[in-house]
Amino acid sequence: MSTEDGGVRVARDKETGVAVVTLDRPERHNAIDLAAAAQLASVWRDFRFDESVRAVVLTGAGGKAFCSGVDRGVDVPQPPSPYSLDDPLLTVGPKANDLWKPVIAAVRGMACGGAFYLLGEAEFVVAAEDATFFDPHTAYGMVSAYETIHMAQRMPSGEVARMALMGTAERMSARRAYETGLVSEVVPDGEEVAAAVRAAEVIASYPTDAVQGTVRAVWAATEAARGRALAQAPHLVALGNLPPGRQAELFTARRPGFRTR
Repeated sequence: MSTEDGGVRVARDKETGVAVVTLDRPERHNAIDLAAAAQLASVWRDFRFDESVRAVVLTGAGGKAFCSGVDRGVDVPQPPSPYSLDDPLLTVGPKANDLWKPVIAAVRGMACGGAFYLLGEAEFVVAAEDATFFDPHTAYGMVSAYETIHMAQRMPSGEVARMALMGTAERMSARRAYETGLVSEVVPDGEEVAAAVRAAEVIASYPTDAVQGTVRAVWAATEAARGRALAQAPHLVALGNLPPGRQAELFTARRPGFRTR
C-alpha cells in the first residue's frame, strides 16, 4: 500500500513488515518544507499504531539528494527572545515522535545540513558510492548546533568539527563516512534502498518487542548527553546566527566548487 502527501511517500509491505518512507521533492533536492515536516511527524506517529510495520527504510527520491535540509523558501518567523527558537525540523525524526521501531536510512547523492536531524535518529545508514555528506551552516553565517549534536553521537568529534567548520568547501565521501562510523555499508549507486530493505526485512522477522527494546536501549546509551547538549542549541543559534537578510546574501553569493574527501 502506498500513500503520498506533503512531499512524503509511504509504501507498506505487510508481508515483510517493512515500510519505505521516501522524501519526494526531488526538484528541491528533497528539502523539507512545512508541509513535509508535518507529514513526516504524522507518518512516524502513525507507525506507532500500525502493527503491520515492524521496520522502516527512509530514503530520498530522484537520485541526486537524500535531503538538503530545510527548504530555504520556507519563512519561519522567530520569537524575539534568545531563549526561544521555532525550528520546523525538531519533530521530523522518528525518536522525536516516540517511535522505537527500527529505521534504516538509505542515502544517495547529497545529505547535508538539516538531513542530519533524520540521520541522527536512524539506527544505521546505508549509502550509495556517490553519497556525500556536508554541513553548509557556517558558510552562510549560521550556527551548526542541532546538526553537530546529532552527528557527535555517531562520529568522532574531530570529524564532526571538520565537517561543520569546513562548510560548503568540503564534502565527506561515502567511503570516508564509512570509515568514521557515520555509514555502516556502502553499495553501488542505485542499490542503497534494496540493501536497506534487505536489512530491514531481517530485523522485521524478529520478535518486535525485543527489537524495539534494543532500539530503545541503544538510544538510551547517548540520550542523556544528547539531551543536555540540545538544551543549549537554541541559545547558541540565537547568539551566533547572522540576521536572515545577511544569510540570504551569503547564500546567493555562494562560491561554486568543493573538495571531496
